[in-house]
Amino acid sequence: MTLNIERIRHQFPALTGEAVFLDNPGGTQTVKNCLDRMIEYLIETNANHAGAFKTSRESDAVVLQAREAAADFLGAQKNEIVFGANMTTLTFHLARSLARRIGPGDTIVVTRLDHDANVSPWLLLAQDRGAEILWVDFHPEDGTLDLAGLYRALERKPKLVAVGYASNALGTINPVAEITARAHAVGAWVFIDAVHYAPHGLIDVKEIGCDFLACSAYKFFGPHLGLLYGRADLLEDLFAYKVRPSDNGIPNKFETGTPNFEAIAGLLGTIEYLESIGAHFGENPGLPEGIDPAGRQAKLRRASAAIKTHEHSLALALLDTLQSIPGLRIYGLTDRARFDERVATFAFRLEGMTPRRIAEEFGRDGIYVWDGNYYALEVTKRLDIEDKGGMVRVGAVHYNTLADIERFGKSLSRIKSLV
Repeated sequence: MTLNIERIRHQFPALTGEAVFLDNPGGTQTVKNCLDRMIEYLIETNANHAGAFKTSRESDAVVLQAREAAADFLGAQKNEIVFGANMTTLTFHLARSLARRIGPGDTIVVTRLDHDANVSPWLLLAQDRGAEILWVDFHPEDGTLDLAGLYRALERKPKLVAVGYASNALGTINPVAEITARAHAVGAWVFIDAVHYAPHGLIDVKEIGCDFLACSAYKFFGPHLGLLYGRADLLEDLFAYKVRPSDNGIPNKFETGTPNFEAIAGLLGTIEYLESIGAHFGENPGLPEGIDPAGRQAKLRRASAAIKTHEHSLALALLDTLQSIPGLRIYGLTDRARFDERVATFAFRLEGMTPRRIAEEFGRDGIYVWDGNYYALEVTKRLDIEDKGGMVRVGAVHYNTLADIERFGKSLSRIKSLV
């Protein structure tokens, strides 16, 4: 069943205006279910953890519900979900704990296709502990990861492989299950940055087999909140840096300070919204053994399939629009036969105009896009455009429409005429 886009868009208060939001890779708009849950929390259950009174007990119950929902969203167990400020903060926090297991002579694999939040924590860890960084390149001609180079790096038997699920700059989807299997074969831990992939496709950490995976809820229609999945046995065994006295059971031992309870409540509302998409619009794909066809995980899988189908049409429309402009260069995959290897995120440059000027002109037309490097610093350096203003980035999600892409195209044609 196709998405009822009018009904979908009605769930997003920000979409009632005239703006076209194609800045989604930098953060999506917030769904009403999320806002309602946050307001309800702050009015009715606003209290700190483990108190001997009603609002504290109810607050703890909301957090538990959200942890269970997040576990279903990632295909994990509830004690494998760690909440934090954002993916970057959680990754630095985890890196500090992992550093106790890494030392001179050890190697860590990072890629030039990743957001810096999945690079700098590991660079600094290696610097502090005397470990060696092994860089994996990507193919500049199509934005795909150099898998042969990655597998050569695995011959060094690294302690950790850090890789992105999807590139926040070029939209490329990496074969993370295959990478994980090969990394595990040489004894490496695998950390996956799923921030950019989360709004576009299903995440199942058990199917991937990874050891750690992180994402941020504000990239998939929710609040500013980070999620970290860690295998229960690893979280149990790792040392955590936090204040005394504290709960040293998992996952609480990695949640430093008082959590952002209202954001956690908002996450619950966000996942409930995604679940509702699967309930109303999703079809019944084959389910792995053990998943209840009537349960939340099944609905989230149906939602993901429906979202992917809609976004595929948006991606094709964006590509057609961009390719119609003379002097415009797209960075990343453009082969329509390989669109299952990318999400609806495109980066480009237009001959004769800087990315910032282009973004400003789009802004004048009420179309919101990003320019620069989006913290994918190694991408723009590798493409030799870091000192040239980077790229313009447009990214569609499921609340976008073909009419949005049409307006984008008209604006782009006007901008082209200014060159």
